[in-house]
Amino acid sequence: MPQHPSATARQAREALAARLRDLRLDVGISGRELAVRCAWSESKTSRIENARTQPSDADIRSWCVACHAADRSEDLVAANRQSTEANVEWRRLQRSGLRNLQEAGAPLYERTARFRAYCSDVVPGFLQTPDYATALLTSIASFRGTRHDVEEAVAARLRRNRVVHEDRRQFFLVMEESVLRYRIGDDRTMSAQLDHLLSFTARPHVNLGVIPFSAVRTMWPLPTFTVFDAERVHADTLDAAVTLTQPSQVDLYARAFDLLARHSVRGESARKLISDAAERLRRA
Repeated sequence: MPQHPSATARQAREALAARLRDLRLDVGISGRELAVRCAWSESKTSRIENARTQPSDADIRSWCVACHAADRSEDLVAANRQSTEANVEWRRLQRSGLRNLQEAGAPLYERTARFRAYCSDVVPGFLQTPDYATALLTSIASFRGTRHDVEEAVAARLRRNRVVHEDRRQFFLVMEESVLRYRIGDDRTMSAQLDHLLSFTARPHVNLGVIPFSAVRTMWPLPTFTVFDAERVHADTLDAAVTLTQPSQVDLYARAFDLLARHSVRGESARKLISDAAERLRRA
């Protein structure tokens, strides 16, 4: 069973404390010596190393300089911020309804120029039709037992996703062929969704790829994730919306996306997979 997000956040703080302690030990200085180099009390060093006090960004940078590891500071600063931001409980986000969850992401979408999204379960949110989004969000609201504001949430999602129609942005989207076969909503809803996907295969700023069942893989299927520019990753789990901002983590997901993208087909080959799924649906 997945851990509660608060436990995960606590573990993230403890992991950061351990990394800072290791930096000190690697250069062979005592906690007292590090405190002298950073111009703070020895007790502060102890509290940080034992995860009793969360360091500031400035504290981390000073620590890294004191340990001759200034090149590690930005990764650790990002880890520090992530320890408080990374796991946002879906239940807390959804407590006031799904509309707020959709609206919360709008500023990030507006400032992002390059989107990379991999989907293994549902159609990428950017390309969902209103009926498909309604069916999906209805099932989420029912499962979570949250306030049923699906109509407002779908409207907010569509407003947020208007960015996909802007030529100044780039979208690199990869989905598993299974996404084309999963039925979200009734046959009419799914058929319209597949037709909608087809319409995006010709958009020059939308690079849509499908990984066929027949692909010989060197990268296994992963949970759905989105990379926003080269700064942030959102990876959704059943109990949390995980935000990753450490440069090393963003790079890890970017490399995973590149490998998954290599398995995908595009252009006419992708259109054929989508059309075949639509034809199977009509024959069912």
